[in-house]
Amino acid sequence: MRIVVCVKWVPVLAKLRFDPGTRRLVREGVPGEPSGFDLRALAAAVALRAAHGGEVVAVTMGPPGARDALAECLALGADRGVHLCDRALAGSDTLATARALAAVVRREAPDLVLMGRASTDAETGQVGPETAELLDLPQATNVRRLAVDPAARTFTAERETDDGFETVAGPLPALVTTGEDVAEERHPTKAERQAAAVKPIATLGLAEVGVAPEAVGAEGSPTWVVGVEPVAAARRGERVEGGTPAAQAAALGERLRVLLAAVPPREAPVLPAGGGDGPAFWVVVERGARGVRPVTFELLAKAAELAARFGGRVEAVAIGGDAGDAAALAAAGAGAVLVASGAHLVPYTTEAHAAVLADAIRRHAPRLVLLGSTTVGRDLAPRVAARLGLGLTGDAIDLDVDGVGRIRQVKPAFGGAFVAPIVSSTRPEMATVRPGVLSAARPDPTRRAAVRTLDAPALASRVRVTGRTPLPETGATGLDDAALVLGVGRGVGKDGVAAVAALARRLGAGLAATREVTDAGWLPRHHQVGLTGRSIAPRVYVGIGIGGAMEHLTGIRRAGVVVAVNKNAKAPFLAASDLGVVADWAALLPHLEPALRF
Repeated sequence: MRIVVCVKWVPVLAKLRFDPGTRRLVREGVPGEPSGFDLRALAAAVALRAAHGGEVVAVTMGPPGARDALAECLALGADRGVHLCDRALAGSDTLATARALAAVVRREAPDLVLMGRASTDAETGQVGPETAELLDLPQATNVRRLAVDPAARTFTAERETDDGFETVAGPLPALVTTGEDVAEERHPTKAERQAAAVKPIATLGLAEVGVAPEAVGAEGSPTWVVGVEPVAAARRGERVEGGTPAAQAAALGERLRVLLAAVPPREAPVLPAGGGDGPAFWVVVERGARGVRPVTFELLAKAAELAARFGGRVEAVAIGGDAGDAAALAAAGAGAVLVASGAHLVPYTTEAHAAVLADAIRRHAPRLVLLGSTTVGRDLAPRVAARLGLGLTGDAIDLDVDGVGRIRQVKPAFGGAFVAPIVSSTRPEMATVRPGVLSAARPDPTRRAAVRTLDAPALASRVRVTGRTPLPETGATGLDDAALVLGVGRGVGKDGVAAVAALARRLGAGLAATREVTDAGWLPRHHQVGLTGRSIAPRVYVGIGIGGAMEHLTGIRRAGVVVAVNKNAKAPFLAASDLGVVADWAALLPHLEPALRF
């Protein structure tokens, strides 16, 4: 069987510089590296080849320097490489990139296409589903276990969801995006690099793959970045003194209360008056194990704010449900609830839900479509955007309106060190938004929503759900809506994780983890916060035994007050926090509970 692995060459984040004069990132002279998720996808492909035979083809697009990504892939086991290199590709957004990659993949006629779930620079996770749509392939995203049956022409995958794990099965050929657990990350040896030097790399231009220059690059991209701003790290860096652990904890509690008094909790916005006759602003409703996810209510408040600027109206789009949540959606800002129901829509599958949403957008032409940047939102939105040729901003942290009436979607980039306002030339504008970064409105129970029915084409999805495994119960509050979150790093050890989790339960706090903790299996991946995990915005974040890698700090940028507990006085996290306690966490922990009750 032939497996194509798409690999992105990304800049080394720590080497990027910002030029305040031009307000641009300086990339000249910045070294690159293959995106880490893509290398894990490659390792999975090599393992499948070892089991079933065939070949692994590594594909990348980019400037001449991107060829180095293929050299790395060949050293790690790929049989050959394909480099799409053309000046016209410069400035391609995700949809233009997907068009180019789809053309290369089509030439290869693979049995399976693998990509990392997101790149480490843009972090959108859009290119995989968009490429699958352009190739009309079934897809499975965020996969951590993958098996294929070449004789039966089928695949089986276990994918990570926000509520646990889901097993899906479908036909080959297919496109799969992979998460961190699919394979171990490793780097090639010197001997492997030398052996790979004789493996072939083909360099192709757009003409050779049948792509017109105007379909890619800036001309073919429906979205573009209108500026880049660095994110200032504005933490206080104070040290909390005290002799005994009990005294340190008491001093921490006193100082924490002073800071919290100066930074009151975010107030829920008040909904504007009822909608007008202008354009519709849509929020796609997402339900989880506990009902409508909080991010849906956050998006309804933002949609109401934006709709008021245009004299528009807010509509909630509920696919696969019923009108049972209409009252709650109305109280949160929806003036109408559009319901598409049918047995084929439960449980969620990409193709069935994409068919409904794409058809509804064509028929009703909303101005804006918002989804949560959840497992479902990241799976669904890119597929729909590619089908309709729409621009999409993934993982946005805010939206506003610019001076000429365009909706700007603000997203983090390059590890969260920068934010980039993005606009789109297509309508409707589409975005997925990180949970927890916006505030839900104060519910207004007097509001009412009209309930209307959406057509639900009876499309049979090629990928079917065959099983589900819920998350193990930790007893901690959900990370998306917790006011207090306790984070654990490698420094607490496996037994320490259990002790901190017990404290989180008593405090009604969320429980977060660094990548090292989840890699070790001490907590499920759903607790991981950071560049390759989730972003959170609690009022207080307490990191215990955490070194302070940039990747983790990225996920807590919007926390109100950050507290670091570490026995190493030189730990970077202490300098990157508001309040730092140099102490042995095990000695301090028994005294922390009263200090963290606020």
